[in-house]
Amino acid sequence: MYKLNYFVPSDAKERTKQALFDIGVGRYQNYECCSFETLGNGQFKPIESANPHIGKLNELEIVQEYKIEMICEDRLIKKAVKTLKEVHPYEEVAYEVLKIEGF
Repeated sequence: MYKLNYFVPSDAKERTKQALFDIGVGRYQNYECCSFETLGNGQFKPIESANPHIGKLNELEIVQEYKIEMICEDRLIKKAVKTLKEVHPYEEVAYEVLKIEGF
């Protein structure tokens, strides 16, 4: 079992969650569409040849983003990351994949 965490602006939160739920991420026993979200501030500064969804080149940008956390079966983790990158609006998606032991 894995835990997939990612950061997303509010206008893309539900779209990214649904795309992951559609392939089976967020399922555990008799439950599906399971996730946890936390609102916070993210910051970044696009440089060189970046093509930012939000912000301008060489300017620090601070935006409200959600951290979304979901569990993911081993067999789905590669597909989950691929799907996330396809539906997420950011050029470079900030995400974490953590192995959960003891499931």
